[in-house]
Amino acid sequence: MEFRAEMRYLRVSPQKARLVLDLIKGRRVEEARNTLLYTKKRVAAHVGKLLQSALDNANFLSAEKNLDVDIDQLYVKSAIANDGPRMKRIRPAPQGRAFRYQRRIAHIELVLADRGNGAASASSDATGAAGAAAPKRRAPAAKKAAGASRKKKAAAAK
Repeated sequence: MEFRAEMRYLRVSPQKARLVLDLIKGRRVEEARNTLLYTKKRVAAHVGKLLQSALDNANFLSAEKNLDVDIDQLYVKSAIANDGPRMKRIRPAPQGRAFRYQRRIAHIELVLADRGNGAASASSDATGAAGAAAPKRRAPAAKKAAGASRKKKAAAAK
């Protein structure tokens, strides 16, 4: 099961937010909270609040839908920082000129998922019920042959 939280119109550049989000992608929730607590970026506090919100969403939905969600098994599945609208501003410049610059805004989305054994056993039960496991997929033989024929044609052209 996945649990989402998003923060919109945050006054930070998406590039700066991605630096912090890359630190917590794929980590367990407790490990991500500790990482954010000791990160010296200003946006880390906002991302920490967003992570707590996603965790609260998980608690609420598990109580609401009678799901058995283990908070210790949750991990950060994805963390995305997208562009929001830009604010155009003008800075005075020498000799009566004006320089334009843009203040960037970010929309941050955080998704938590359960890494428990329930998901792995459910997929194995589905394949077990079908009877036989699916065979491993291989590349088509035609592509291999086509690559070999190109090499022969290139050698013949020389």
